[in-house]
Amino acid sequence: MEKFSEIKYVRPDLKKFEAFENECLDKMEKASSFEEFKKVLFELGEADKEIGDMVQVCYIRSTMDKSDKFYETEQNWLDEELPKLMTVNKRYSNVLLNSPFRKEFDEEFGKILNETEEKKLILKDERLVPLIIEENKLSQEYSSIAAKCICNFRGEECNFYGLLRHMQSTDRAERKEAFEAWAGLYEGVSKKLDEVYDKLVAIRVKKAQTVGFDNYREYELISSEHFDYTKADLTNFKKQVVEIIVPEVTKLYKEQQERLGLDKLEYYDETLVFPEGNAKPIGNKDQMVKWAQEMYSELSPETKEFFDFMVKYELFDLETRPNKHLGGYMTLMEKRKAPFIFSNFNGTSADVEVLTHEAGHSFEGYVSSRIHPLSALIMSTSDIDEIHSMTMEHLTYPWMDKFFGNKADKFRYAHLTEALKVIPYLCAVDEFQCRVFDKPDMTAEERYAAWHDIEKTFLPWRSYDGNEFLEKGGFWMQKQHIFLYPFYYIDYALAQICAFQIYGKSLKNKEEGWNSYLTLCKLGGSRGYLDLLKGAGLESPFKDGSVKKAVEGALKQIKVFERSI
Repeated sequence: MEKFSEIKYVRPDLKKFEAFENECLDKMEKASSFEEFKKVLFELGEADKEIGDMVQVCYIRSTMDKSDKFYETEQNWLDEELPKLMTVNKRYSNVLLNSPFRKEFDEEFGKILNETEEKKLILKDERLVPLIIEENKLSQEYSSIAAKCICNFRGEECNFYGLLRHMQSTDRAERKEAFEAWAGLYEGVSKKLDEVYDKLVAIRVKKAQTVGFDNYREYELISSEHFDYTKADLTNFKKQVVEIIVPEVTKLYKEQQERLGLDKLEYYDETLVFPEGNAKPIGNKDQMVKWAQEMYSELSPETKEFFDFMVKYELFDLETRPNKHLGGYMTLMEKRKAPFIFSNFNGTSADVEVLTHEAGHSFEGYVSSRIHPLSALIMSTSDIDEIHSMTMEHLTYPWMDKFFGNKADKFRYAHLTEALKVIPYLCAVDEFQCRVFDKPDMTAEERYAAWHDIEKTFLPWRSYDGNEFLEKGGFWMQKQHIFLYPFYYIDYALAQICAFQIYGKSLKNKEEGWNSYLTLCKLGGSRGYLDLLKGAGLESPFKDGSVKKAVEGALKQIKVFERSI
């Protein structure tokens, strides 16, 4: 395989692929044996992976630089053309579901693939194509607006991620100034983003109505393959978060306020855990990659093989810069069995957090793609996939001395407390979207009011020190998942409860914890949500008592770390 920078992008010939897929489906319908059926299925799968790799290369390079006109054009073309494969994709589903070899297929690959195809068939409706194309265009518009937000802060050109570093300064005046600049960037584009979101909500509602759903959330549960639980289950989970986790987080913030010696904790104080400053990585990007390679060499033979591969083929883009897409992600080039890690390093502990988080996703993709021959079985749903990433953050604690030197204990304490603190916010984002889609004709001002109200329940400690835009409820706008990945954010909360479980196992028995994690990664998407948890020896976060148990275990370990700082 070539290095990522050496991969030649060629626009996929989607017409040719569609014709090839129809030829393959003809052969599969006429197959006289399961072996013949399977052989053609694999041929089709390999062609699909070839197309997929080019799609991923385009996406990665377009996010590396949102001002790159070539990849912007290519991404826009793909966003418009790929949905047009809906018809042949629907035919593919029907061929699988109606095959005389379905029993043999299920025996070899498991029932999950056909069960998923059956449930998602309702969404393979040609009437959705123009709506999906329009949604893709709006998502690109949002990304471009956000990526181009830059301000001059104390002589430095900063985007949102650049300002976050200053928002962790030990100088409270600097923190507040950075906070005001950060909020100002969002307020400056708020009218544009309100307009984009108005259109996104309308499009998503229309998608749901087109295929017979009353509420977009019901559509999304099918789209995201969340078949093992309902909106009511999620509502009950959020109720447990309010009852069990919010009071504990409120106590943690009260302790932080006292540690910082403040009369009142403002939003710009929340990220400063220690008065002398948070732990920061002691190396640059290249040094951190080197230390990560050493860490993964020691963690397990499997992680050594994986990260050596990542380094050899330069499958990273880590540092923040102007015009770069916000956030971090991992994606997988399936033909090459090659993950790619994208991030926005800004000199804070988040650099290490994102690196280990995306490495968790990437490790699962690397391992699973070498086990499961069918693309649909390589990765699971987001509620499972986020367990891979969030658990990796905890399992790498023993190696944090490499990245933080004598402040490693401070990092471990801050990271574990943040893992608990963030859960109410994750649920708040979900609650906000529930309210939006329960009343999709909300005005922008009504959305701000809704967020303001939700904060009282999920984030009762939150104060914005009089910032008018955020005090009225503008904070929701900073979460790109609301724009790009609707209803995804609750999956992080569900996953964190499970990540706490695996981490707890590893504290009692390192080998048992690792085996639970590795088992989950190897299973990929070969089972449903509850069966995957069961296979890895985990309790469902919906089970009565599982949230309380997970939180108690995390709080106990927080106290252990607290004694060492």
